Amino acid sequence: MANGSRQAAWEFFGAELKRRREEAGMTQSALGALVFVSGGYIGQFEQAIRKPQLDVAERIDEVLQTDGFFERMCRKLIKETPYAEYFAHVAELERLATEICDFAPAVVPGLLQTPEYARAVFLASHPFATDDYVEERVKARIDRAHILKGATRPVYWVILHETALRTPVGGPAAMVQQLEHIAATVRERRAMVQVLPFSAGAYPSMGKMLKLMEFPDAPPTAYTEGVLSGNLLDDPAVVKQVQAAYDQLRAAALSPEASLALIGSAAEDYRQCVSTT
Repeated sequence: MANGSRQAAWEFFGAELKRRREEAGMTQSALGALVFVSGGYIGQFEQAIRKPQLDVAERIDEVLQTDGFFERMCRKLIKETPYAEYFAHVAELERLATEICDFAPAVVPGLLQTPEYARAVFLASHPFATDDYVEERVKARIDRAHILKGATRPVYWVILHETALRTPVGGPAAMVQQLEHIAATVRERRAMVQVLPFSAGAYPSMGKMLKLMEFPDAPPTAYTEGVLSGNLLDDPAVVKQVQAAYDQLRAAALSPEASLALIGSAAEDYRQCVSTT
C-alpha cells in the first residue's frame, strides 16, 4: 500500500472513530478516560495525526462495542507498513517529535544510516530475502531520515558506542561513507553526536538500544529494542528512569568535538583499508 493510500486509510479510521464516538454520546475526554489515553490523543486519532497502538484500538472496540472493527483495521494498516510490527508506531511518533534522543550500542541508528549500510544490516538479518524486499526496507529507512531535513526538524541527539564505529558493516568502503555521512550531518547542525568510547567501560542499559521522544502536546515516550522485539513505554515513572539512564550515558560519552574527531579517525582507518585492497 502506497504512503498516500495508507494515510487515506488512517483518515478513514479517524473519521469512523469520531462517528462511532459521537453515536455513543461520548466526548473525546470521556472515551480517552475509558481507554487510558488523554482526550487530546483521541482527537489526534480522529484527525489521523497520531496512530493508535493496537492495544488502544482493542480497548476502543470494547468501549464502543464495535465488534473488533478498529482492531482489525489497525492490524491491517500495521501489517502493510514497511516496518516491523513492533516498530511501526515508533516510526509514526518520530514524525511528531520535537526532540529525539537515540543510543546505539552496536549499530548506527536508522535515522543516520546510509543506503549501503542499511542494506548490509538488512541482509545480515535476512540472508535469503529477495532484492525487492531488501530495497523496500532500505527505502523506508532512508525515507524516515527526511524528518531531519525540514525547517521543523526535531532536535536530534545521538550517543553511539564505539562498537558501532569499529564494526565494519558492509565493508570498509561502506563504513567510510557511513562515518562521513554522520560527520556531515553533525557539521550541518542536523544532529548532535557523542561517542561512548570503549574506555568508558560498563554503562547503563547495556546491550539495549534506547530512544526518547518528546512532543509539543503529549508526554515524553521511551522506546527500547531487543531481538525482534520492541517496547514503547509511556508510563511517566518508567520514562523518567530511561531519561536518567540516557543522562548517565551522555555524561560518560566524549564531548561532541572529541566524538567528531574519533569518527573522523575511524573513517580514515577504513579509508586506509580501502586503499590497500
